[in-house]
Amino acid sequence: MRGPAKSLAPTPLFQTTNIHNNQLKLEKKGAREGQRQEEIPPGEPPSGLFCPPRPEHAWSNTGWYAYLGTAVDRGARVWATCVKGKEKQTVGELYDLFESLASELWPENAESSRTAAEEDDGEDSDEDGDIEKQIAKEVASMKRPRKEQRFANCQTNTPCVVFISCKPPVDPAQLIVKHVHNVMDTGVTQTRYTQRLTPVSGTCAANLPEIQSLCTRILSPVLAAEPKKKFSYKIELRMRNHSTLARNKIIDEIAKCVPEGHKVDLANPELFILVEVFKNTCGISVVKDYYRLQKFNVMEIANAKNLEEDGEEGRVTEKPKSEAVTPVIVEQTSSTA
Repeated sequence: MRGPAKSLAPTPLFQTTNIHNNQLKLEKKGAREGQRQEEIPPGEPPSGLFCPPRPEHAWSNTGWYAYLGTAVDRGARVWATCVKGKEKQTVGELYDLFESLASELWPENAESSRTAAEEDDGEDSDEDGDIEKQIAKEVASMKRPRKEQRFANCQTNTPCVVFISCKPPVDPAQLIVKHVHNVMDTGVTQTRYTQRLTPVSGTCAANLPEIQSLCTRILSPVLAAEPKKKFSYKIELRMRNHSTLARNKIIDEIAKCVPEGHKVDLANPELFILVEVFKNTCGISVVKDYYRLQKFNVMEIANAKNLEEDGEEGRVTEKPKSEAVTPVIVEQTSSTA
């Protein structure tokens, strides 16, 4: 015989299981995402952000993230190649070099910092005998906001490559050209491990639409400075750790951004469109005299300068056309006895 039926206790009205809790969390997350979608229209990322981690990705409300794992702005930067294993030392010497050049080219920030330093020195001299005032001054200096650095290192996790970001008003092209001219005049690089410097006026994701948009923004001010002149140009593309886009495809798309009337000259162009593709990031800049300045390889320029002073010829020194050796064909005639 069956026993009496077990009485089932009524389930409390507000009792939820783990599944219910997870469902509530998902619903709340969906509500938040819905609000975020209303605030940020789809397909329109906030200005200053770029990157999809892969070229086929698009903007999402959670943001785009660069290969470093953080959001990156479309700022100016400098690529630097260096001796293998000396990346950390290269960053330190470039900090000192760039700060010195920036203080010379854009002296406003330097003057303000120099004035603050002079005021601190004056206060030190006046308050040598008053310990309480010295302690109060040190506490005030600790509360003072830190000076914003104009240069910062971006981790690449790649040997022989260093990436230094620049903040306004620093122009990386002007900065590098100034340094290269100094090296050509003096033969002193002021660095030990740095080899080649490449300015980057702007960066974007390594996909064709972003590259075209960035190239148009970088090239337009250069052409607008001399609107009646028709330039000859060449696209200098360098790719590292990137296999998604083909080299010829990138060059063709960049060439479409150049207005009609400007012609390609691979031998002696007036403008060089420098394109650096590293992993999933692309950087572009426009410079002049790229070949005459030995492609901004400061180590080779210094070596050539020093060898010329010693009466020898450097490896990167271009030979004059007059010294070009033309082959001479000598016909041999056989004499018969």
